[in-house]
Amino acid sequence: MKLRYILAGAVISCSLSLSAQSPADNPITKAMMEVYRQELEADPQNYEVYFRRANEYYNLSQYLRALSDIDEAIRYTPATETDLLFQEHTLRANIYLMTDRAEDALNDLSRACQLDPTSLTSIYLKANTEYELGKYLEAKADFGRLQRADSRNLEALFGLAKVAVKENNLGLANEYADRAIAFEPSNSVAYLQRANVRQLMGNNTGAVDDLIVAISIDKNNNVALQRLVAMSNDDYNAVITGLTSAMQQAPSVGMFVYLRAVIAMSHYRYKAAINDFHYIIDENLYNYHGIYGSLAECYFGLGKYQEALTEINQAMSMTTENGQYYIVRAKIRRAMGEYDRALESASEGLGKLPASSAAMAEKGLCLSSLGKYTDASSLLGGAIMDEPDNASYYLMRARIQNDNLKESGAARQLYQRVADLDLPDDAVTGLRGFAEFELGNKANAISWIESILSGSKDADGSINYHAACLYAQLGNTVKALDCMERSLENGYANYYNWTQYDDSAVSVAPIRTDKAFKDLLQRYSYLFNE
Repeated sequence: MKLRYILAGAVISCSLSLSAQSPADNPITKAMMEVYRQELEADPQNYEVYFRRANEYYNLSQYLRALSDIDEAIRYTPATETDLLFQEHTLRANIYLMTDRAEDALNDLSRACQLDPTSLTSIYLKANTEYELGKYLEAKADFGRLQRADSRNLEALFGLAKVAVKENNLGLANEYADRAIAFEPSNSVAYLQRANVRQLMGNNTGAVDDLIVAISIDKNNNVALQRLVAMSNDDYNAVITGLTSAMQQAPSVGMFVYLRAVIAMSHYRYKAAINDFHYIIDENLYNYHGIYGSLAECYFGLGKYQEALTEINQAMSMTTENGQYYIVRAKIRRAMGEYDRALESASEGLGKLPASSAAMAEKGLCLSSLGKYTDASSLLGGAIMDEPDNASYYLMRARIQNDNLKESGAARQLYQRVADLDLPDDAVTGLRGFAEFELGNKANAISWIESILSGSKDADGSINYHAACLYAQLGNTVKALDCMERSLENGYANYYNWTQYDDSAVSVAPIRTDKAFKDLLQRYSYLFNE
């Protein structure tokens, strides 16, 4: 689940307009490249021009062209030009690092360090590359060399700490990391780095504490925020415990409450998130439309649609930038069976966000609910074009084409496209198993989900929810109910998904009439009821 409505200042997101000019198309850049071309045409061995153009290509992220030029620069640069050769080998090393050729990068970094043994940057890059390649003895030597040159160098100390962890010398790792913090106790980056070391050691609680300190020092520290969210996927309890402790120590700091709320919401702990969002409102910590938008999504997930409608209307009244909120209101209306009003909201949302794949998809689903299947399929096709790696749109459109438009061949093509998506095999959101099921490849579908189940902690029950959906579709009720129970045990509290969602095959619809299904929902009703 995406973390929407992030508090202004807590997470800064940047987007590029589709119409924005590419840097390579900038007239000044194009003119400069033409000058380089002419200079090389006049002197094909002009190593300085090759080097300058390689830098430009590197800055434009055109790494293959940059590599071609830097190869020529190194080829023609005289051995006496040691300063330039140092820069050239350093640039080529960076190109190799950006193209996942670490061994090649290490060769260039070794050469750069020979050309300029005093370059601390080169020593660090070499040590870090050695560490990433698992060459821990070499990395230890270079991090030590860096530390001897600058005893207060944070990169050296944290590098030595990471190597110590790999050597299973946890006491020494702690000593190096703590020494670095002692040198710069007000540096948020230092706490980020110690969090890395502590996480390597398996000390998630300590890592969370460091990330929270980093956020306390620098409230706009995106990296710390993102790391905290990412850690919650592996150790939800450690993150929530750390934030709770921070709240107890600083009850008037709304950011900690807000972070705990959005993390709880992203892991389907809607009741906990609702409590925190209401605390923010009641204590006047923030007055932000995103809080009401998040509350609406939480209530929607719990199947409390009237409450969700009240909150989304409040959010919409507080801002003119409310296109996303129209989409949420459309979902709520559709869940309530108010299809005409849902379509009205979805249309308004798409009007405000004409390039939004989510808006196109929701309007398409609203049209499908009203029996307008051709128009629905067309809109979902637009959503696919806008977001071609989102498997859910393919499955939604395929359902309409197969079941409603009786275009089984077109539906099959969509299922095949999902099966062929270039996504990690362990990504349950890739939904490949559902496409394999629809294509009749049941063994592939089972293999896919079992592989994910065996390799996942499933911190919030969402993976077992998907497994329950797939086994329900496969007709294996016993297995579906077993996965459902594990999902609920892990806190998956999306009541809407359990009881209503049926826009695609990612649904437990086939087992909803089973008595055991209803008994499980009743047994875990504390997840849904306030």
